[in-house]
Amino acid sequence: MAVVTIPYKPRQWAKAFHASLKRWSVLVLHRRAGKTTAVLNHHLRAALDDNWERNRLRYLLPDITDIQLKDLLKRRVYWHVMPTYHQGKLTGAWDTLKEISRVVPGARPNESELLVTLPNGNKVQIIGGDKPDSLRGPALSGLSLDEYSQIPSNAFSEVLSKSLADHVGYAVFSGTIKGTDQLYATYEAARGSDDWFSLWQNVNTSIATEEGATIDALSRAMEDDRKLVLQGLMTQAEYDQEWFLSREAAIKGAFYGAELKAAREQGRIGVVPYDSALSVDTDWDLGIDAMAVWFSQSDRMGAIRLIDYHEDVGGGLPAVIKVVKEKPYLYGEHWAPHDIEVREISSGSTRLQAAAGLGINFKVTPKIGVADGITALQLTLSRCWFDEEKCKLGLEAMLHYRRTWNQRLNRFTEEPVHDWASHGADAARGLAVRYQAPREKRPVSYGSAEMPRGYTWS
Repeated sequence: MAVVTIPYKPRQWAKAFHASLKRWSVLVLHRRAGKTTAVLNHHLRAALDDNWERNRLRYLLPDITDIQLKDLLKRRVYWHVMPTYHQGKLTGAWDTLKEISRVVPGARPNESELLVTLPNGNKVQIIGGDKPDSLRGPALSGLSLDEYSQIPSNAFSEVLSKSLADHVGYAVFSGTIKGTDQLYATYEAARGSDDWFSLWQNVNTSIATEEGATIDALSRAMEDDRKLVLQGLMTQAEYDQEWFLSREAAIKGAFYGAELKAAREQGRIGVVPYDSALSVDTDWDLGIDAMAVWFSQSDRMGAIRLIDYHEDVGGGLPAVIKVVKEKPYLYGEHWAPHDIEVREISSGSTRLQAAAGLGINFKVTPKIGVADGITALQLTLSRCWFDEEKCKLGLEAMLHYRRTWNQRLNRFTEEPVHDWASHGADAARGLAVRYQAPREKRPVSYGSAEMPRGYTWS
């Protein structure tokens, strides 16, 4: 059998990916990391190399019979799904597929269908993923979803996952994240799982591990983007997102993106356990549709330790109080916004009174404007440490709390969007307001009516 040499030199990160026989892979890499080229070569090898595909299937199905294996090796189809059909051409994916397959004797490219049919009858094709229902088709031996963040979320779950069943096909999810999107969620689910090959790599790692022309190309591309930032044609947040995989930077118009990014870079988002020597304060948002509670401790160094977060939808005040009281914390103060003092028409009493009847005596957070409260939280976040696991939902809320986009003026306003993120962000804003609120000044006594030495009367 003739040996076909594909014109491809894997980057360092891609070597482990190509060596993996696992059924599921997720690749989160910076821009210009060579993701598309690597994945297309992965498909082409699988389509050409029966031995590799045989080893993969035996790895996944140790008890498979030779007859079953022979059947699975027939008529293999591999799809590379882009967000749209046109992106397959515009981004160069189709040109790459033609280039790496042209050395295969008898390979037949089909320009209209972005399809390469190999001499053994197997096929590699580039597909647009913007119309999920149109993806119902052949049984697939391999599948990749390129820039998965931009592909409809139901494309894989409802349609393409079923196409992998007959041939025990593999799937690769790849791209550069845009906040905590479905690609990020896929990586989080895959991380640490024995069933997955998972990779997260920003440009710093690539520059440290690659060599030669690859480093030169990356450095040149980063420098070009840096110039765009300085010219105001690209934001720093976009730069950080594309090259450093900053999930905080990817939320357009986020109020607290820069502060949360700094917290993560400085190691202030991680494991922050409950310290039984310190009391726990709570800060609440009392929405009609949802309630949110932050649990914090203040240490002697001035740090604010956010150790826990709870959010409730539909349960109401009694349900949330029950959860709070069941936690194993020694409580200090409970803080709620000023609307807890509003008298409800149905009961004739306030929620402040209702809470007291349920065992929690609230203090009322100082009332200031929303804009001033946001500024207070932006300032306070530099003192905050977060337990990443217990505060996950609250961190997501703060991260996604963002400015309203004015379509007519083509810019963000300072008015926040009111959505699911508001409750956790508003509760955190209350915490910041009470920390930033000026303390009552105590009169200074000098013991006499005279000025202290070193001062003179004017």
